[in-house]
Amino acid sequence: MAHIDAGKTTTTERILYYTGVSHKIGEVDEGTTQMDYMVQEQERGITITTAATTCFWKDHRINILDTPGHVDFTIEVERSLRVLDGAVAVFCAYGGVEPQSETVWRQADHYKVPRLAFVNKMDRMGADYFAVIDEIRERLLANPVPIQIPIGKEGEYRGQVDLVGMKALIFDDESLGAKYEVAPIPDDLLQEAQQYRTNLLEAVAEFDDDLMTAYLDGQEIDEEQLHRAIREATLAFKIVPVLNGSALKNKGVQPLLDAVVRYLPSPPDVPPIVGHDPKTLAEISRDADPDKPFSALAFKVLYDPYVGQLCFLRVYSGRAKLGESLQNTTKDRKERLGKILQMHANKREEIKEIQAGDIVAAVGLRWTTTGDTLCDAKAPIILEGLDFPDPVMHVAIEPKTQADQSKLEESLKSLAAEDPTFHHRIDAETGQTIISGMGELHLEIIADRLQRDFKVQANVGKPQVAYKETVGSSVEIEQEYERPVGEKRFYAKVSLTVAPGEPGSGLKFHSEVSGGKLPKQFAEAVERGVGEALTVGALAGYPVIDVDVTLNDAKVGELDSDEATFRAAANMAVNKALQQATPVLLEPLMNVEIVVPEEFLGDVIGDVNSRRGHIEGMNARGQFQLVHASVPLASMFGYSTDLRSMSQGRATYTMVFARYQAVPEQIRDQMITRLRGY
Repeated sequence: MAHIDAGKTTTTERILYYTGVSHKIGEVDEGTTQMDYMVQEQERGITITTAATTCFWKDHRINILDTPGHVDFTIEVERSLRVLDGAVAVFCAYGGVEPQSETVWRQADHYKVPRLAFVNKMDRMGADYFAVIDEIRERLLANPVPIQIPIGKEGEYRGQVDLVGMKALIFDDESLGAKYEVAPIPDDLLQEAQQYRTNLLEAVAEFDDDLMTAYLDGQEIDEEQLHRAIREATLAFKIVPVLNGSALKNKGVQPLLDAVVRYLPSPPDVPPIVGHDPKTLAEISRDADPDKPFSALAFKVLYDPYVGQLCFLRVYSGRAKLGESLQNTTKDRKERLGKILQMHANKREEIKEIQAGDIVAAVGLRWTTTGDTLCDAKAPIILEGLDFPDPVMHVAIEPKTQADQSKLEESLKSLAAEDPTFHHRIDAETGQTIISGMGELHLEIIADRLQRDFKVQANVGKPQVAYKETVGSSVEIEQEYERPVGEKRFYAKVSLTVAPGEPGSGLKFHSEVSGGKLPKQFAEAVERGVGEALTVGALAGYPVIDVDVTLNDAKVGELDSDEATFRAAANMAVNKALQQATPVLLEPLMNVEIVVPEEFLGDVIGDVNSRRGHIEGMNARGQFQLVHASVPLASMFGYSTDLRSMSQGRATYTMVFARYQAVPEQIRDQMITRLRGY
């Protein structure tokens, strides 16, 4: 996991080469890597979808997921970290902790994934290993502890000092790094190595009593004992071991593999997976034991033109065989394992059985989608699913011919099943198909895949910002509704309070009405009616978020009431409330980081201010300045071209979604006037 262009795929390609999975090293710039197998990835030189593979190192099997670094595809990192036991965070030795590095680090914290840090690109001009370690400590609030220090830097980078074994590793360029020499530590590095080894011992001594005793008594420290203490400290989230290398120049990858095997957890090392019983909701835990009842989580769905839907599974307990029937407890459906595939990027190998710890792809699962649980029907469990962010950008799309219409609809369904951050809908007013995603690149890739993978010819509009609405004040509304059906008259009355919610809370619905006064099915109908009403706001018709709705009272008809009547009454009440509760228009705000040469700094800051941006801070990075800013997404279209023009092509930027904020009143009024056509 890493920021874009830190070297994840290049590192993975070297791992596959040194472990014997591939016999030729693929290069990202040449479009020849195994892991970036999509045409769109090879053309752009970036990872778009997570690729899975398996390799063996020193009698250990390692499952690897190579994730994207671009913010538009951050869901790929999210679902990978949900199912993995350990992670390698890759940092550029020049760029350090970049915006997406922070995002993926927080995701790993959320899922409690132990990790190693690999400072890559040590051969690059401006590389600074120790500055990156300081940034990890300050910006990620972690405890990075070097277990290696570099020998040389930039063009003189040759290898590293292993602080555990107190030896130097010098990599051989002629053998593409497959061979390296173990040598004494160079004299000019010996004092520095001893200081960092002391720091390492102090950081991990509390995890091994014998090591602590030996350290305090000044005795020789046993190497295996130190490995054991580092492992314990890593699994306890007390330290993050830091290594260095240059994957592109074939240096430092084998020691990284050694560290994965030594310090990251195997399935039995992590706490048992916790879920709940689908009927009683009682908490259940499952150990990573092949002899326990089967349980697995579907974390990714992929459309394949040859076999149809591939469903990626992480198996947490038990075992299952080809052709076996399983229960999808999330959807309460029976599923059958038609084929089980061991994936090597886009290559695959059929296997007969899966068991605890495996990551595989299954064919033939008709109902299963991302976040679903598959298990033994005799021992049902539902595992925690995944939360997906809402899209922040959308475009209109229409088929070029009538024949493409049905193909477009089916293709969009397949893409939405693959990617939960991609949404599509029909606009009720215009009849247009609207596709929504996490950014310009995300939507560009979707449009490209429709044409290449699904053979759908379509016209795509310009990207638009996905605005939202909320309320600025609290309103209480009573609503009666009568619905004649034949000779009957169905009646419902509801009293609702609509109030502002916490930022990021979405919709929170509470009922103050007891079950004796309002049957459960009618209360659920009220909640559905509220949800439907909030899909269209009062200001400009955008979805309404961050709202608390309370059902204060309800009245059932003396003769007849039904769910449809209560749903309609709730819908009407909320629509009225939205008009009266000081509606607020919201826009996505982005955190932007710009790396700019000193001489262009003034122009860049002036431009950010002109885009309604706010400068949060600046840091020097060599001859460059790192500018931190928050800018509305609506102001960032075409920014890459403008930034290149301002800086003679030397400045770069990245941006990630931060939050929704209120649109300034003047701009809001202009937008509403334009939308309403007057």
